[in-house]
Amino acid sequence: MKTQELPKSGFAGLKAHFKDDFIAGFSVSLIALPLCLGIAIASGFPPLAGIITAIVGGLFASRIAGTFVTISGPAAGLIVISLGAATTMGGAGVENGFAGYEHALGAIVIAGLIMVAFGLLKVGKVGDFFPTAAVHGMLAAIGCIIIIKQFFPAIGVPSPKGEILEVASEIPNVIGSASIYALTISLVALAILIIHPMLKIKMIKMIPAPMWVLIATIPLAAAIGTQNLNMVKMPHNLFGSEGFKLPSFEKIATSAFWIAVTGFALVSAIETMLSAKAVDSLDPYKRTSNLDKDMISMGAGSSLAAAIGGLPMISEIVRSSANVNNGAKTTWSNFFHGLFLLVYLLIGVAVIEMIPIAALAAMLVFTGFRLASPKEFKHMFKIGLIELEIFLVTLFAVLAT
Repeated sequence: MKTQELPKSGFAGLKAHFKDDFIAGFSVSLIALPLCLGIAIASGFPPLAGIITAIVGGLFASRIAGTFVTISGPAAGLIVISLGAATTMGGAGVENGFAGYEHALGAIVIAGLIMVAFGLLKVGKVGDFFPTAAVHGMLAAIGCIIIIKQFFPAIGVPSPKGEILEVASEIPNVIGSASIYALTISLVALAILIIHPMLKIKMIKMIPAPMWVLIATIPLAAAIGTQNLNMVKMPHNLFGSEGFKLPSFEKIATSAFWIAVTGFALVSAIETMLSAKAVDSLDPYKRTSNLDKDMISMGAGSSLAAAIGGLPMISEIVRSSANVNNGAKTTWSNFFHGLFLLVYLLIGVAVIEMIPIAALAAMLVFTGFRLASPKEFKHMFKIGLIELEIFLVTLFAVLAT
């Protein structure tokens, strides 16, 4: 049997596989746009922060990546760390004036440099020794936290303060106060996300589910009346007071700062390695990523993104899977995904501001459910009782702490 010829790399790959990578990059950008906005808002950062990270990941990190078809950018798995960092160092979200945002950026810059050091020290091979059950337990716990946190904006009520279990206990108390407008938007979004994979109509499948959510909810929000909903707010001058932000290191002598640095560095490193290995298994050419090189690219990308106001960066599994499914051949698809997002940012702010936050919250609730799906529990049980025990202990430990 003839051996499958591997795609070319570098500028030769750009020339040879331009069409495949261009189409894949465009398709992934449609998925990335709403997710980047939603992840940033859920992290207590301005919406712009998520797009900055995806653009830097595509245009910069992809050029030095150790992977082949992964997509780099912000990830749902880091929402908890980002939100915690911003909260403990001044305040998260627009309701607190993003008071902890610039301090969190400082922590991300240093965490990114630590990831670069991990790569230079060849820590990537440690990824082979991570207990899979513990990692899945951590991701399932993050999924639960995302669901709990995003339930409130999904139904249009203010998010309560407190530890995650305290916040969860407030859910029954706020259901009666739900906004019928936000709830309508969220239910439509969830219906699309659930039904889309089941449909076999080619014309519908050509457009990814998150983009269908925007296509449906933007006009629905206009019909309802945007004054009745919380809407995405974007800066109209990227170099103005609400645009790019520089990191602050004022809190560098505090324990909260170094707890954030540790969380960003370790979780980003673990998720990057796991995502790269997972995408290698999806790659039709069965290429093997250089995990150390990828750690360097994601660390450098995180530091650069945070230097202008972005979230931490990792190789992201959901968008990477979509990249493979759309026929990507090389890292240029990641580059094109970042380039398209830059175009959207420069000329599409007016459209982005038509997006209701309830739609983004519903997407994240759906993402959280996939991380904490009952299938995960069933899978661990099938592997063995010891793995299930490690999975559950990790899950409850993360939720409790």
